[in-house]
Amino acid sequence: MTQVTLGLDLGTSGARVLAVDSTGKILAESIKTHPLYTPRPGWTEQSPLEWWDSSLQALKEVAGMLPEGTEILALGLSGQMHGMVALDARGEVIRNALLWNDQRTGDAVEKLNQIIGKDTFIARTGNPAITGFQLPKVIWLRDQEPEHYAKVRHILLPKDYIAFKLTGTMRAEPSDASGTNCFHLESKQWDREILGALDIPVEYYPEVIPSDEQVGRLSAEVAQQTGLPVGIPVVAGAGDNAAAATGLRISQDDLHTGTLSLGTSGVIFAPLTSANPDPQGRVHLFCHADGAYHLLGVTLSAASSLQWLKDTFFPSHSFTQLTEMAAQSAPGANGVTFKPYLAGERTPHLNPNLRASFQGLSLASGPQDIVRSVLEGVAYSLRDALEIIQPLTPLQQVLATGGGSKSDLWVQILADVLQIPVLKPAYVQGAAYGAALLGFKVAGFALPEREPAVQTTLPQNPEAYVEGYGRYVRL
Repeated sequence: MTQVTLGLDLGTSGARVLAVDSTGKILAESIKTHPLYTPRPGWTEQSPLEWWDSSLQALKEVAGMLPEGTEILALGLSGQMHGMVALDARGEVIRNALLWNDQRTGDAVEKLNQIIGKDTFIARTGNPAITGFQLPKVIWLRDQEPEHYAKVRHILLPKDYIAFKLTGTMRAEPSDASGTNCFHLESKQWDREILGALDIPVEYYPEVIPSDEQVGRLSAEVAQQTGLPVGIPVVAGAGDNAAAATGLRISQDDLHTGTLSLGTSGVIFAPLTSANPDPQGRVHLFCHADGAYHLLGVTLSAASSLQWLKDTFFPSHSFTQLTEMAAQSAPGANGVTFKPYLAGERTPHLNPNLRASFQGLSLASGPQDIVRSVLEGVAYSLRDALEIIQPLTPLQQVLATGGGSKSDLWVQILADVLQIPVLKPAYVQGAAYGAALLGFKVAGFALPEREPAVQTTLPQNPEAYVEGYGRYVRL
């Protein structure tokens, strides 16, 4: 009999469900999209009811793909972090959820810093108050939509809302909860001191359980809707970055290996054993799904910088043609420097108002220099993050993921700029895969071993970028 676990990742673009067997092989997959709403510039919202609909569709499709007799051991969850799902006393959605990239909460962040203080936030939660996090959204709701806030009795994170719909039980887990600005990292519980100072009832927040424990069991109603067995364990899971790292077996067991995601944003994920934040809060500190912690350095426009360049200046070129063009320019891009702040910046500036720029353009600058400067600028922005991470938890290598890692040139630039080896894993299955692996832990199975890297890119010419990175920092 084939035994599988399911992993459901509630992403911004859609719900992805995988079925994974005990060897780590994916047997079935479904992705169902849901819309994104931007009612005003800088505002991003989604409907939790539409999340639920896409999740049900994906679960039903995967259930129908599995051979008869397959035993489903558990369902693990992951999802986009930081969103606010506000529910009334009956568990009904009050308004659309505010998302991780919503920027309406600038005034709320200022208010939080005045009441609590930046240093207190960092010491207790590992992070300063940030516009994208959940707590500023709660303050915004109270200040700007008091008629909605008056109905609030429960505040959930996105994937925890899906868990509630699957089981009827409201619970949270540390990796996602630590991205709210009101979660005490040492105790791994909601921070009563911060919530009390803000007059927000701690009872609005659900019980916190470990990432690899079950929220509850699949209800009979959902089993009938999806074709899944009634009563299978639904595992708390993890926020998307922690779940993806779990899928790559990044944990406190190997503190010298992290991940480097080169997707829409760029992320360096570094595991660590204790809650040791950067004193200035320039990199995020969250709980990991393995019971320990991790640092997260984020540049907001990584592969999206190259996408923007293509769409704006080279619409007829493929990405392969662009990187081939960049290879014709020498390291340093002939003196051209690109700052990739197209959407503001997280690490190390935490400033949504920063904007991108090209510097050093001259009559001698060619298109190959401009393209290369974009690849290098993203690498420099990730170097900014690594400079903060290394004294806290030194990394000796990183596993590269995301669409940008398909470019050998870009990976080589990253290895040289970061001055550490960059490895390409054999398979990158994302957050849903990591959620499925957490399901195996609940079922009592050992996790499959990590596949060996298929390519290791060593630093070859780091000296060539010393001047360029220095120029980037000075600008």
